[in-house]
Amino acid sequence: MRRLVLIAALLVSTTALAGDTASALRGGGAYGAAGCGLGSMAFGSQPGAIQILAATTNGTFASQTFGITTGTSNCGSGAMASGTRNFVEANREVLAKDMSRGQGETIGALTWMAGCGDSHAVGAALQSRYSTIIPNEQASSQEIADKLLETLKADKSLGCHI
Repeated sequence: MRRLVLIAALLVSTTALAGDTASALRGGGAYGAAGCGLGSMAFGSQPGAIQILAATTNGTFASQTFGITTGTSNCGSGAMASGTRNFVEANREVLAKDMSRGQGETIGALTWMAGCGDSHAVGAALQSRYSTIIPNEQASSQEIADKLLETLKADKSLGCHI
């Protein structure tokens, strides 16, 4: 059994080394009955008993729980991204003011929630992209959150983990 788990881990790590590491960690989004996680990346959505190995791999390495939280390992958007969306909706007006100034409490909270390193850098990035993130007053909170997350993800110097 240990050999099978080791082989699964090697398959996934080989995939990660062969291409873009970030996209390899996210995976293709296709998984079988075992759900998302390292096992889904190694065995995909193949039907049958192979899903037992996928589930065992997910459980052995706790990759399913980690993937759900971080949005990696074929698990879709992470909990941090969902929390950020909720934060934007609840604090839209104050956040817009702080973004226009490039500083403030909501920028600090957003920096922490998104796992970024420096709130000053996050504030500056959001301020410089303000008109793109909030193009008009009619923009929905969902649109604003999507553009905000896109900005945080795109600027690698911010070091955000969403």
